[in-house]
Amino acid sequence: MGDSRLLRVAELVDRFDTPALAELLQDMRDTMAAENGAGLAAPQIGVNLQVVIFGVEQNSRYPDAEEVPFTVLINPTLYQLDEEMEDGWEGCLSVPGMRGMVPRFKRLRYTGVDPQGNPIDRTVSDFHARVVQHECDHLYGVLYPMRMKDMRQFGFTEVLFPNQEIMDE
Repeated sequence: MGDSRLLRVAELVDRFDTPALAELLQDMRDTMAAENGAGLAAPQIGVNLQVVIFGVEQNSRYPDAEEVPFTVLINPTLYQLDEEMEDGWEGCLSVPGMRGMVPRFKRLRYTGVDPQGNPIDRTVSDFHARVVQHECDHLYGVLYPMRMKDMRQFGFTEVLFPNQEIMDE
């Protein structure tokens, strides 16, 4: 937090299936794996492009979360399907060691393209919807604390959850 690169609007990707894009995606996968994260946006590694990756398999650090298929989503657009929101704890690789209670839409549709420029169009809910919203926020310079309603529900992970191992993002 505080890095100006995390506060800007990312640029659209206009060239697909290129060596540069493949290199970026590999760097993002490696970073996400090294941090055991659920997702990562290109701005988090200093690249100002509308690229996010996310995916969660069954994981002891997310015991109640459903699996989210690994996805590369480029130039995403999110569509709110209804007004139902749900509060949930979030963390972020860009806000290390902290957690906060964040309201997110429970259901949404997202569109975009894959690395080859093929269309993606999914309707999702629950944890999958939360992860997509969190990652796409990074493309517009929004970090999860900016979405919080009650800063009393924001703190250091080890203080809030002293007996649990919880992952960022």
